[in-house]
Amino acid sequence: MNRTYVGFDFGLKRIGIAVGSDATGAASPVTTVLHHAEPDWTAIDRVIADWAPAALVLGVPYNADGSAHAVTTAAQRFGDQLGQRYRLPVYTTDERFSSAAAHDALVERRGRGDHRRVRRADIDAAAAAVILTGWLAAAHNDKGDARDD
Repeated sequence: MNRTYVGFDFGLKRIGIAVGSDATGAASPVTTVLHHAEPDWTAIDRVIADWAPAALVLGVPYNADGSAHAVTTAAQRFGDQLGQRYRLPVYTTDERFSSAAAHDALVERRGRGDHRRVRRADIDAAAAAVILTGWLAAAHNDKGDARDD
């Protein structure tokens, strides 16, 4: 199989976006779009058109103890909007600690001289890649059945 997926790290100010495939089992950061009163749908439209994904993967934030985060409901609403707008399956996954993992990886790359200054937008896109890579790994390990929705 070689299906492409677009992953999202939802935030109230920015939404990180990554692309990955089940052929490689990995994802790469693509961009970060602004999210003010509503997401920058024009920018998201371009990503969806450019990559023609088989499905979308959305990280939903939870607290460390598994309880709903202040942004959980807004992220779930965004997932519903993605599904309605693009008529694609939207799979959700727990995204606890994805931003911290992305930040640590970017700081390590910067220390090796591989990356410029770490910006919040870089972290958001990298977090989307962490989310999507984790989802792809779980889907592969469970033979495609690790999808929450």
